[in-house]
Amino acid sequence: MGDAGVVIETVHLTSPRYPDRLRRIYDPPPLIYVRGDLRSAEPAVAVVGSRRATATGRIVTERLAAGLAASGVTVVSGLARGIDAVAHRAALDAGGRTIAVLGCGLDVIYPPEHSGLMEAITQQGCIITEFPLGTPPLRHHFPQRNRIIAGLTLGVVVVEGDERSGALSTAGYALDEGREVMAVPGSVLNPLSRAPNGLLRQGA
Repeated sequence: MGDAGVVIETVHLTSPRYPDRLRRIYDPPPLIYVRGDLRSAEPAVAVVGSRRATATGRIVTERLAAGLAASGVTVVSGLARGIDAVAHRAALDAGGRTIAVLGCGLDVIYPPEHSGLMEAITQQGCIITEFPLGTPPLRHHFPQRNRIIAGLTLGVVVVEGDERSGALSTAGYALDEGREVMAVPGSVLNPLSRAPNGLLRQGA
């Protein structure tokens, strides 16, 4: 249980409730904390990208996430500003499931303006973290979090990002685990096309 009657489920690696695909990664978290409807097996795809999404990136993300959700595929992302938030909202608006993976404790709302989005996700999916209650969103938590995003999914779609984008970390974990890596091509004039275009050059 969490504060104010919020139900938080603790799921151990050995539990039948633990997500099957996540269990199979090289470094699965021994314990995950969950709010919402966790399912051990479901088709899921990650949609990730820049926090500084362009208008085009947002439109593409909306269409991708809504299409996946309408097809019964769960959309996974990291609740960050930009592409992540657009992906979660589009999946919710399409009546589908979405999973948010946090780089902090379940009782820490980050970014703070996503409080309402977090609540909506718990109603139509779930929120997952490996970090105990009260853990702040420290910088090094996010690359660690990205292996869970990749681990939950059949594949990862990178929409926008520059050469330092955290989305490349998620794609790297997906590649290491033999999951599909997909990318949305963008204009060579847009710095946020560097991550997806680079992945496509490498065979995504």
